[in-house]
Amino acid sequence: MNDTLTAAILHTVERAPQWVRHDLDAKDPALRSRAEETLAAMISSAVRAVEGAAGTDDKGQSGNQV
Repeated sequence: MNDTLTAAILHTVERAPQWVRHDLDAKDPALRSRAEETLAAMISSAVRAVEGAAGTDDKGQSGNQV
């Protein structure tokens, strides 16, 4: 994992809403699952943004290949 991607993921986790942080520790599986899915979506979005800025597709290949 490169430094840019690591920084983007860290920033995403740092800005997670309080309810996500709270529900990640919930005993109720439904609450915990909702929080996990929300955090996963936030991280996925951050990864796509970094990949888009780097000009790569989801396979890590440059969009300029012929």
